[in-house]
Formats: sequence, structure tokens, C-alpha cells
Amino acid sequence: MLAGGKAERLGDAAGGRPKALVEIAGRPLAAHQLEQLAAAGVTRVIVSCAAGQEEVFERELRGLGPEVVAVGEPEALGRGGGIRFAAQAREEKDAVYVLNGDELMDIDLAALADAHRRHGAAATIAVARLPVNFGVVDVDSDDRVQGFDETPKLPYWANAGVYVLEGEVIDRFPEKGDHERTTFPELAAEGRLFAYRHEGVWLTVNTPKDLRVADDHFRANPDWLR
Repeated sequence: MLAGGKAERLGDAAGGRPKALVEIAGRPLAAHQLEQLAAAGVTRVIVSCAAGQEEVFERELRGLGPEVVAVGEPEALGRGGGIRFAAQAREEKDAVYVLNGDELMDIDLAALADAHRRHGAAATIAVARLPVNFGVVDVDSDDRVQGFDETPKLPYWANAGVYVLEGEVIDRFPEKGDHERTTFPELAAEGRLFAYRHEGVWLTVNTPKDLRVADDHFRANPDWLR
């Protein structure tokens, strides 16, 4: 789990906590992710965090099922570097889930892993359609308005920050930098990178507004990720 975010854009709403530990519906964001991983059969979770935050992550996420091992980065290594550095704490070399610590989505992790195995992929990334911040108007060829869509999504797929990776892929990640600019394009060129399309809810927590949206969604749907 990538949890090195400083929550700078959240400002005072973060309450001085790392972004992955900001509370949503009374619980740390990462706690919701841990329950998803536990439901998929995961028994050990490695958290990539900033140096000095290891103890707070292990304390806050204790007792949720999986063993939590926090690995502090000695310096900012970027997402790819953070994953590679934290992966040194693996006990096995099998395929692993990787989650961004500021994303919440009702993805079926077991189905994601099944798709990964079925394709014989080196890496599989969850992708989701991008929402649009404005409602759109459906206009026909003679300018007659046909209707309105207040919650449209763009006809493109975005990387939603949830992966299944084989051990060999992690070994190809940069020691410092972004894997999406290096390793993933290389794997795509080799025909070994696959996508898993997620059509459900996808929430990213970057701003106070995002936090309110996520909190409201959880309180209205308390069993959303269960």
C-alpha cells in the first residue's frame, strides 16, 4: 500500500495525519482498504510510508485482520521507487496487490486477481472512467435538446491506482521515480500489461471536498466496501 502522501492539499482537514490515515466515517481511510484486502484473502500488508511514520501506521491499522508492516522511505522515492523499496519486506515472491493509499473503490479484488492469472499478465491495472465535473446537454443535429446528463463520464479509461504485479515487475521498477513513466510503458510495448475495467464507484481523496464526498458516501452506504 502506497501511503507516503503528506495531505498538503487537504490542509487543516487532515488534522495533521498522513493522508492514508485521515478519517472517513470515523475510521482511517487505509482501514477500509485493509478490510477489502482481508476479504480477498490477504494476510500481510506492507505499507510504504514516510520515514518516522512506521509506528503510527502499525498502531492505527492493528487488529483489522492482516498483519501490517510499515516501511519508511529514507527519502522521497516517488511512487515506483516507494513500491520497490517497500517490496524488500516481502516474505514471498508471488504476485501482489498494490493500492494507492488515497483511493477508495468498490472493486472485486479477487476478480482482479483472477483476470490477471487468466491473461498470464506480468501486471494488471484497474482502470475506471473519468467523471466530468459539469452536467452535459445532449443536442441533436438540428440543435434540438434531447436531454441532460448530470453525472457524465468521459469515454476514456484512467489508471485507478489498484494493481496486481508479479515479482519480476517490481524488480523492474525504478529505484527512484514513477513506474507509470518507465516500467508500465515498457510492459505495454511487450504486450504483458493488462487492464481490468471497473465500472463501480471510484473515490480519490485529495482535497477537503473529496474528503467530504467520501465521508458522505460512507455514511449513506455503511456497508459499501463490505
